[in-house]
Amino acid sequence: MSPGERKVILASSLGTVFEWYDFFLYGSLATIIGAQFFSAYPEATRNIFALLAFAAGFIVRPFGALVFGRLGDMVGRKHTFLVTILIMGLSTFCVGLLPSYDTLNGYGIGWAAPVTLLALRMLQGLALGGEYGGAAVYVAEHAPRGRRGFYTSFIQATATLGLLLSLVIILSTQSYVNSVYPGGTATNADGTTNPVTAFQVWGWRVPFLVSIVLLGVSVWIRLQMNESPAFQKMKDEGTRSKAPLSEAFGQWRNAKWALLALFGLTAGQAVVWYTGQFYCLFFLQSILKVDQFTANVMVAWSLIAVTGGFLFFGALSDRIGRKPVILGGCLLAALSYFPLFEQLTANANPALHRAQATVPVVVKTDPAGCSFQFNPVGTAKFTRECDVAKALLARSAVRYRTESQPAGTPTVVTVSGQDFAVADPNFAKAVSAALAASGYPSTAANPTVIKAESPIDIFSRQKLTVIAILFAIAIFVTMAYGPIAAALVELFPTRIRYTAMSLPYHIGNGWFGGLLPATAFAMVAQTGDIYYGLWYPIVVSLVTVVIGLLFVPETKDRDILT
Repeated sequence: MSPGERKVILASSLGTVFEWYDFFLYGSLATIIGAQFFSAYPEATRNIFALLAFAAGFIVRPFGALVFGRLGDMVGRKHTFLVTILIMGLSTFCVGLLPSYDTLNGYGIGWAAPVTLLALRMLQGLALGGEYGGAAVYVAEHAPRGRRGFYTSFIQATATLGLLLSLVIILSTQSYVNSVYPGGTATNADGTTNPVTAFQVWGWRVPFLVSIVLLGVSVWIRLQMNESPAFQKMKDEGTRSKAPLSEAFGQWRNAKWALLALFGLTAGQAVVWYTGQFYCLFFLQSILKVDQFTANVMVAWSLIAVTGGFLFFGALSDRIGRKPVILGGCLLAALSYFPLFEQLTANANPALHRAQATVPVVVKTDPAGCSFQFNPVGTAKFTRECDVAKALLARSAVRYRTESQPAGTPTVVTVSGQDFAVADPNFAKAVSAALAASGYPSTAANPTVIKAESPIDIFSRQKLTVIAILFAIAIFVTMAYGPIAAALVELFPTRIRYTAMSLPYHIGNGWFGGLLPATAFAMVAQTGDIYYGLWYPIVVSLVTVVIGLLFVPETKDRDILT
């Protein structure tokens, strides 16, 4: 690799690390941000609005792909993804400066805080929609033939590194700020107060403000770069597309490849990626009741261990092809998720694992009164008796079965042979007590659940085993994700490449992947099986394997300068 090629990879990869770092910050701090900018509402409602703002970033990603993809194919790769990082970095920095609802409400404009936050989130999503395509195309068009998989795999590693960087800075800032500075109090919507840490009061802003340094470094490097050889050749010959959007998606000969790229490559890759990183974190925290700090530490160490896998599988795809590696990762993931997640439960929370195997819990209800509790943005309300019962049990990670009753029969939950009517005002409290008495551990008093006291507190058999399981799940991520940029770049001609590859990538990752936690939780609540939600990534992965094998061509030897 020449010094110039190293510089190209560094400029593209470093900028994309910062992009993902900025984007993940909000997801990690959503609860605190909800308290800062939606404090006029009760806690449950403010969390819903915080999640809505987070979801907005995912929703607009495909639109960012269209906007910046078009610019990239008409104006150039370098200038377009320079603009995307400026938008992303400045938006993130501004979140750190944005006054809270309570501060602006003192001037009678409290509403401006959440509105501005939402606007900044949408700008971040738009920028991320254009950043990935630009970085991938730029590196691929600089890479020598036969090395594109390896060169672009550095881009693929950036998402994991960005997540890892955000976790490290959040955990470090949280530990330091809370140990040095006193906390305060927060006023709830009903007028009551509760104590909060210094990190919750103001320390959360530090990771957002630090991004300005990262932005400066990335912009400085990118300003020194030249346009990609493929685009410069096309520009010199006057063969640039005048209408990239209509040419890419309005002509079936190109549009069909975008659809095949979505369903035969990126949909499966996306659910494998989100399962291996985001859903593992969700599963540990929300289902296995591991505290947030410990879950972040476990996932962070698994990501550190697995990062080199992106480069290995990217290079491997240069030798044996993109399809065997990407589709192999999807297939292995689909075949392995059930045993791996069961082992994760058995090792991260042994008491919960035993209770799920030994405590019989039954929901006796009229099936017609049960909803599929799909609630991706947290705005839906499920108030029927069956829904209330299943939501309570799902949140408590209880394994149960449903027993059908005649129409109109009141819903009853049976725990170890004891019946509890959902209509009883004390239903939730009574069921929780019965579960605890039968063997389900409480979150507050469970000596078997994994617990880390510091970021380096990992040297016990239980913790190393959990990290090893998370590592195994993440290996499939590196297989499916490592060669994906090269495969997408090679599918499309130079004149529409930026536009055509960005849209299927961001629909796959922003929508198929982004909806995974909400879909999986709804499936768990519907069936009473904490592993049932894994069918979502398994089925999508298998669909991708079939479509990819049958219809997606192997592209590793294509000339991408045409």
